[in-house]
Amino acid sequence: MSVNQQAHTGPPYGQPQPGYQGYQQPAYGGQPLPGVPQSQYGAYNGPMPGYQQPVPPQGYFPSLGFPSKGSPVSLNSDTSSLAPNFIGSLRAPPTSGAPPPASGASLPSGHLAYSQFGHGDVQNGIPASAAPIQRSPASQPFLPGSAPTPVSQTSTFQQYGHPPASVQQLSNHMAGMTIGSTTASAPPPAGLGYGPPTSVPPVSGSFSATGSGLYTPYTASQGPPPTSVSQGLPLAQPPFPGQPISTQRLPTQVPGFAPPPSSTGIGLSSYPPTTGAPRPPTMPGPPLPGQILAGPPASQPNHVSSPPPPSTMSGPHPGPPMSGLPGPPPPTHPPQPGYQMQQNGSFGQVRGPQPNYGGAYPGTPNYGSQPGPPPPPKRLDPDSIPSPIQVIEDDRSNRGSEPFVTGVRGQVPPLVTTNFLVKDQGNASPRYIRCTSYNIPCTSDMAKQSQVPLAAVIKPLATLPPEESLPYLVDHGESGPVRCNRCKAYMCPFMQFIEGGRRFQCCFCSCVTEVPPHYFQHLDHTGKRVDFYDRPELSLGSYEFLATVDYCKNNKFPSPPAFIFMIDVSYNAMKSGLVRLICEELKSLLDYLPREGNMEESAIRVGFVTYNKVLHFYNVKSSLAQPQMMVVSDVADMFVPLLDGFLVNVNESRTVIASLLDQIPEMFADTRETETVFAPVIQAGLEALKAAECAGKLFIFHTSLPIAEAPGKLKNRDDKKLVNTDKEKTLFQPQTSFYNNLAKDCVAQGCCVDLFLFPNQYLDVATLGVVTYQTGGSIYKYAYFQLETDQDRFLNDLRRDVQKEVGFDAVMRVRTSTGIRATDFFGAFYMSNTTDVEMAGLDCDKTITVEFKHDDKLSEDSGALLQCALLYTSCAGQRRLRIHNLSLNCCTQLADLYRNCETDTLINYLAKYAYRGVLSSPVKTVRDALINQCAQILACYRKNCASPSSAGQLILPECMKLLPVYLNCVLKSDVLQPGPEVTTDDRAYIRQLVTSMDVAETNVFFYPRLLPLTKADVDSDSLPAAIRNSEERLSKGDIYLLENGLNIFVWVGVNVQQGLIQNLFGVSSFSQISNALSTLPVLENPFSKKVRSIIDMLQVQRSRYMKLIIVKQEDKLEMLFKHFLVEDKSLSGGASYVDFLCHMHKEIRQLLS
Repeated sequence: MSVNQQAHTGPPYGQPQPGYQGYQQPAYGGQPLPGVPQSQYGAYNGPMPGYQQPVPPQGYFPSLGFPSKGSPVSLNSDTSSLAPNFIGSLRAPPTSGAPPPASGASLPSGHLAYSQFGHGDVQNGIPASAAPIQRSPASQPFLPGSAPTPVSQTSTFQQYGHPPASVQQLSNHMAGMTIGSTTASAPPPAGLGYGPPTSVPPVSGSFSATGSGLYTPYTASQGPPPTSVSQGLPLAQPPFPGQPISTQRLPTQVPGFAPPPSSTGIGLSSYPPTTGAPRPPTMPGPPLPGQILAGPPASQPNHVSSPPPPSTMSGPHPGPPMSGLPGPPPPTHPPQPGYQMQQNGSFGQVRGPQPNYGGAYPGTPNYGSQPGPPPPPKRLDPDSIPSPIQVIEDDRSNRGSEPFVTGVRGQVPPLVTTNFLVKDQGNASPRYIRCTSYNIPCTSDMAKQSQVPLAAVIKPLATLPPEESLPYLVDHGESGPVRCNRCKAYMCPFMQFIEGGRRFQCCFCSCVTEVPPHYFQHLDHTGKRVDFYDRPELSLGSYEFLATVDYCKNNKFPSPPAFIFMIDVSYNAMKSGLVRLICEELKSLLDYLPREGNMEESAIRVGFVTYNKVLHFYNVKSSLAQPQMMVVSDVADMFVPLLDGFLVNVNESRTVIASLLDQIPEMFADTRETETVFAPVIQAGLEALKAAECAGKLFIFHTSLPIAEAPGKLKNRDDKKLVNTDKEKTLFQPQTSFYNNLAKDCVAQGCCVDLFLFPNQYLDVATLGVVTYQTGGSIYKYAYFQLETDQDRFLNDLRRDVQKEVGFDAVMRVRTSTGIRATDFFGAFYMSNTTDVEMAGLDCDKTITVEFKHDDKLSEDSGALLQCALLYTSCAGQRRLRIHNLSLNCCTQLADLYRNCETDTLINYLAKYAYRGVLSSPVKTVRDALINQCAQILACYRKNCASPSSAGQLILPECMKLLPVYLNCVLKSDVLQPGPEVTTDDRAYIRQLVTSMDVAETNVFFYPRLLPLTKADVDSDSLPAAIRNSEERLSKGDIYLLENGLNIFVWVGVNVQQGLIQNLFGVSSFSQISNALSTLPVLENPFSKKVRSIIDMLQVQRSRYMKLIIVKQEDKLEMLFKHFLVEDKSLSGGASYVDFLCHMHKEIRQLLS
């Protein structure tokens, strides 16, 4: 929220918020939902002849996405990697009392059977090597080798009691595998409707499952079943081409097998929920061997059984039930062409069949269908692997409608992509703190075993939506906030009052402290203070205290902060029109300086400096008729030539400031000075703030490498040859320690530096950014700045940067309860000791990421507590303490840890950890460490939480099933795997940006949002449904928008209708669309209005103004656009999602073996 808006006041203290007491989420701890009928079936007693399986009508497509959180996803194969028709089974929703389908049920006429083209068919795989594969140093993928000995066994039903973690999967005893590519593009799933895929050959492999199914009785008490991977399940898979399949007979009685739940999955694992765990619990029943069931889409909430409208779904038509009774062998397909492995660490594709593989297996007609021509070869269906889009949609539909009430310990919040309201009832809102896991291991051994990092991403001054109230400001007068005597933790809802309220026991260190007389209050019959609801610090997770003079520097209250605008007036800056633009903008912008809620005007004073090789200070005292300029040419010994009249109140000196801003562009219009200084500029600002005895911010507008003779002078050291060598790390390190020392002085004074860079060549962001980074400032970079294309973006960034809420002279400390402690910190700040995070300025967009380690055992009963305390000076000069508290659960079972993780936060932490790693290690080492850690996380889950199954299955925990796709995006990012066009400055810039991003920003930065604009409903306010980031999702006849938080691309297909082009761009044909547009033309038609409103909506959500780039299909800019289609193979050698999933599977199997 802009600081200039009125503060939102919350409900008055004194009464609890109505309607939220004891608030329960739907289907929260496994209790049945009111209004959702219990299953009306008894136990399933085997096949019942004579019943027909209801087949969904044509046009209904089971969803190919993945369920929301609850059970793991398993991808089946017996060999080293994923296979093409890896598709889970489908179950029909219980229709009014209809019993489960019978074996051998006949197909109702008029319905589509699975034909030989169906998704449910069997495929002959190319057997892969059974020997363990050595990883080459280039971290390259695995080569398919010789055929393993075939396993063949008949399937029997085994009944199991509940396994400890009640994980079930369908094992797969006879599976061959191939990863290949087809020359002809397969058509997209029928429901997607985005037209045929473009020219990139699709990847493919083969997935199938047969053999014994493990059944666990499924009881209603364990809550609603999960939704899961849904598509047809292959019937059987011959161990190698040409071998007939033994048919299997089902026993007529399956004791203890409950009715089919409304969804199933392959290799699903599920657990009963822990108290207060927000993920609905799951107990799927796998389908019978050889049986294909139709089922509801996975995109529905876990507790609803009616399917959503078909528009949200994609995929094949569900087919008839298949029986496991003897009959003709199922149809099979010719083998796939294989993948040829390339030596550059990436997965290459070859067209055409590979030598040394068997020929086609003779196909046979399917049940109830006409024989047809031999089907085309299949590929691994990307719809059958976990989809970020599906997970995001599921979370929105399941958790977007109810407020998130923070009263329960260890609740996992909705995803960052879900819009939800927060009701603070004792724990900080997830807008302030998000954790990698909300249930942390009790012992360090367990934490080491799982390798899941325990971290919190903290955004202490986060902006809240207007519907949520800002933290209350509590004033305890001269005595200040009540704190624990020993550990100095601040009073919070978890403190325990004892002895009738006269003392309290600290929840962090257990020390008992006397309650100050003025703070005493009686306890009620439950041991709570009777003023519990009147005091924010006793009933809320986040609040502020007014700090006393003891919390201020030199024991005196601070002055209001100052803003100093420092403008480069060298030749480059003048020639581009930049200086004139800045001066024009500042005239109006100075009226919007941040101010406290009810103040008439801002308390912030302003000053102005211009510079090239020397510095020019301006006296803009209100009593002057004209501004006065003073030049300091001795840049080696910087001082401020005037005190009075340099920092002034905007309203008092308005005319003098306006006159100065008019004169600056004229004064330097004919400059020939190309060289600039940089460090002395920061020193000048620092000295001015010291002289004024206040904190503040420097806004520096800079264009070139500072090569003029002065302290902090730099040389051009850019060297692309260092990429992929051991010396690459030097490109990210500052070239001199001068700036580190300068940063330290700035932090001590509370001088924060925001840097706006306008480079036309190498500028050394890694060095120039040091002071910005360590003072908590922001860097903005506009390479090859051009007035007509970049002015909007720069002005919007500048306006937001000047107006946003900032805390000055800030110190943050994170306290934890006994058993864990904060050990590592990531973000834009400076640390002079091991506990205090110091920032000259902290704005509402910056996060600090904190990692915790065990120093003792934790107990399940008491859980773990965090308290983040931020001491800062507000923009009016008020010293304040902002407190955020969070309570987490602790567990002795790994399954509980894996059930309460947050993948988005985990990726945020891993990216920051890796981006810091490149400062000290070769990039390749950092990449390998990331892959290894994630493989260990998933292997530990597989070993300890999933029930025993074939090693050929890839089993992912439900809430981590997107870990591979997101991790691959981090590995392919410009910092860790740059393409040839990425500059050294770009990499340093991105590295610093990501280090202080919040979870929502890293989410869209690493996996951009891709929206089909032509599918947008012009009559509604909603966005069109996002699609996955892959070229095969794009249709030549459509227009798409892709955003990643820094850029917005509008991609136009070559076959887009002329009318759409006219409506959006105001030109009559594709060839006339200009690439140079930086904004869309304002046209009076519904489509133009809708697209512009979508872009405006996205711009508001992001902390930076995104650059609009128009990309025409088959145009040179398309290469840049394709770089963001992160599920595809990248030009810089990054693996596609499918390939990387295979690679992770390989790594996990190596760890397990």
